[in-house]
Amino acid sequence: MTADWTRGIYAITDATLLPDDERLFAACERALSAPPALLQYRDKSADADKRWRQAATLAGYCHDAGVPLIVNDDIALAVRLGARFGTTIGVHLGQQDGALDAAREALGHTAIIGATCHARLDLAERAAAEGASYLAFGRFFASRTKPEAPPAPLTLLGDAARFGLPRVAIGGLDVHTMRLAREAGAELLATVHAVFGADDPSIAIKGLQASLGDAARH
Repeated sequence: MTADWTRGIYAITDATLLPDDERLFAACERALSAPPALLQYRDKSADADKRWRQAATLAGYCHDAGVPLIVNDDIALAVRLGARFGTTIGVHLGQQDGALDAAREALGHTAIIGATCHARLDLAERAAAEGASYLAFGRFFASRTKPEAPPAPLTLLGDAARFGLPRVAIGGLDVHTMRLAREAGAELLATVHAVFGADDPSIAIKGLQASLGDAARH
């Protein structure tokens, strides 16, 4: 695993941008060559075989690259992957996607477990108490992935410092807006389109890292 997953670019896959195995695997291989701090596999389909096939392949790539793979909203899939790949597997949970304390019990005390907190400090406080590894806030800017998400003020990131956990900013982050979120307090900058909407995800991640002044990760 990377020495420090708590700061940097958090790349999130998208089934619309990467609609088949070939494009998903190629894009993630390129992204991991940069690499990001974290890679999240996000697929909302009901095709369990597809989700296992894709997630298991990405878990192998992430293991080789030393980058944790975070599974979106599926504790059971994360547990299944964790049995094979160990603590490089984590899970990200929305407010309706299972209990954080149950995920912690299932995945173990070292697994990365993230929580969606929207624009609410009360949700962040509860997530921190239930064992979250990081707290995700947003959307902060206009989002193409979730345009209906309620907006959050950048000041929220500073207010959330009280919980002592890495803060993730999400929603409309790109080379122009990431620095604003970083300056407001976000350690992790989560994005879909700025990485996987680019022709070359590796070049995109390196450009985002440069815009933040982050050193290249090895």
